Amino acid sequence: MPTSPPRPAGDVRIRLRYHTVHGYRRAYRIAGDGPALLLIHGIGGSSTTWEKLIPELARDHTVIAPDLLGHGASDKPRADYSVAGYANGIRDLLGVLGIDRATLIGHSLGGGVAMQFAYQFPEHTDRLILVSAGGVGREVTPVLRAVSLPGAELLLSMLRLPGMRGQVGLLTGLMKLLDTDLGQDASEMLNVVDALPDATSRAAFISTLRSVVDWRGQVITMLDRCYLAAGMPTQLIWGSRDSVVPVRHAHRAHAAMPGSRLEIFDGAGHFPFHSDPDRFCALVDHFIRTTTPADWSPERWRILLRKGRPGRPLGVVAQAHQRAVVRDLRVASERSAT
Repeated sequence: MPTSPPRPAGDVRIRLRYHTVHGYRRAYRIAGDGPALLLIHGIGGSSTTWEKLIPELARDHTVIAPDLLGHGASDKPRADYSVAGYANGIRDLLGVLGIDRATLIGHSLGGGVAMQFAYQFPEHTDRLILVSAGGVGREVTPVLRAVSLPGAELLLSMLRLPGMRGQVGLLTGLMKLLDTDLGQDASEMLNVVDALPDATSRAAFISTLRSVVDWRGQVITMLDRCYLAAGMPTQLIWGSRDSVVPVRHAHRAHAAMPGSRLEIFDGAGHFPFHSDPDRFCALVDHFIRTTTPADWSPERWRILLRKGRPGRPLGVVAQAHQRAVVRDLRVASERSAT
């Protein structure tokens, strides 16, 4: 049967909608028709981070980009801001929308949420696309480690003062001029500060951050359960100069996730989909077209769990990172988001 050609990206209409779930208002952007593609933003961000990509991705998909609870136009209550809590919230939003399965694209914190969603709800997950994802190793930018400390609320409020904001802007410009890795991401990180206009927003941000980061670094890991990704089509995307979550985490995850694909955007920072949106959308399209949705079954899940994590060598890349993986597992195992 012939298929109709995809609609031009300019014809796609993005709608901002709201649903109240468990008494809290959840905002989300939705566009297009076809198989569901769920976009999950990073910490301090919102669905607007995907705004320039949605028209292209929605040409032959139903694209849903939620504002996670505590972010964007969603409510910001005193609530559960854990990775597992976010996975539950996404499941409930998809239920409200009548969507049974989706391919998940998660960036940074959103990557950790996507992995947690696939772990908790594999029957609802078609594929995973993880972009500079958290939850792979302990290392993370010292900036976020510092913001997890006591007194962060005052620090964030001071950064919004006109004089302070100007000085930080000068420092950001200097880092870019010196071509540092942090300079690649500094302006994007300042946008996070700009997206926290009041004390309620800042409190939600800090609660979310402290659920995944402390002064030593990231406090959760997905490495102990990566073997369960066997049969789950997974695409990893990273920037070679990511100053927030180092690119070595990409190689670590690739080695630990059976059958995963890895794409490195040379010269890009923590937001590779902003650095080269055309390449990013083409990669997503190619990945979806060349893979079939995961075929999950309870029996297969039980078999994987009974076998446990493989003890055999995982290849050359894994051997290069094996000591770091063991260390990360030991530090994070007791605080895993299970």
